[in-house]
Amino acid sequence: MPKAIKKIGVLTSGGDSPGMNAAIRSVVRTCAYHKIECVGIYRGYEGLMEGDFKEMDARSVRGILNKGGTILKSARSDGFRTKEGRQQAFDMLNEANVDALVTIGGDGTFTGAMIFKQEFDFPVMGIPGTIDNDIVGTSHTLGFDTALNTVVDAIDKIRDTASSHNRLFFIEVMGRDVGHIALNVGVAGGAEEILIPEEDLGLDRLVESLNKSKKSGKTSSIVIVAEGDKIGKNIFELKDYVDENMLGYDVRVSVLGHMQRGGSPSCFDRVLASRMGVKAVESLMEGKTNFMVGLINGKMELTPLENAIKGKAKINLELLRVSDIMST
Repeated sequence: MPKAIKKIGVLTSGGDSPGMNAAIRSVVRTCAYHKIECVGIYRGYEGLMEGDFKEMDARSVRGILNKGGTILKSARSDGFRTKEGRQQAFDMLNEANVDALVTIGGDGTFTGAMIFKQEFDFPVMGIPGTIDNDIVGTSHTLGFDTALNTVVDAIDKIRDTASSHNRLFFIEVMGRDVGHIALNVGVAGGAEEILIPEEDLGLDRLVESLNKSKKSGKTSSIVIVAEGDKIGKNIFELKDYVDENMLGYDVRVSVLGHMQRGGSPSCFDRVLASRMGVKAVESLMEGKTNFMVGLINGKMELTPLENAIKGKAKINLELLRVSDIMST
């Protein structure tokens, strides 16, 4: 029989994403529903080491479902990377009588949780919170859908200007290692080209494609660039190359930056966060540990943290083909 869980701690770590607050709310209220105590751990693993805990009940999370960011704050922690730091965190949890931990974040957050479980046999459960959608074991991470909507809204506004002035816009979106955001918003925003880390289009082919678009009668163009794209060193280098090798366009750059991580979570992310929080708490109650909660084929499923960390979420190849057809 698994040890009865009487108190659960919840933290957010790494980059913030819309839906984290909704997930915190779900964890806290699921605990309240099952008569389990819950503590919020502030500032991620840094707060875990320092014992920055606060008792939370169903009323303490009212009014946060629609809020972006995280009320528990987030911080990088070099100290937790050390055995001494993790020992300190374990001592703090024992002192507060916390029996299990729910961690909300990305692969760095899950790596910390997995090591902590291995060293101290402490029950942990992960909820994927990152706009990059780069975690294996879920079709959607918290914040991905909201980020897509935010970026598409920005693209629509930029296209108005591009069309009015016959301009070519390079728009950089987040995605250092993966192109999920770029690929999806590129299709949704009607981009002429989409540059992602997984596909090296090449500078010459890019110019050829843009010239083809221009000859077909297009008076403006949008190129979506994931920040980790391999063609140029950066988006400004791409602009300079196109300026030198393509006449007739006024080339501009727009870097959307951290605006993509903010904002009120979409309906999809709020529902997803609520489902994930319930699954995380109830899985811990069943004695399960060292897993990540994810959405697979519409259902809440568990994936071992090790698999979620070591795997790489693949891009949708069908979307690449759709993008090529739509840019004709």
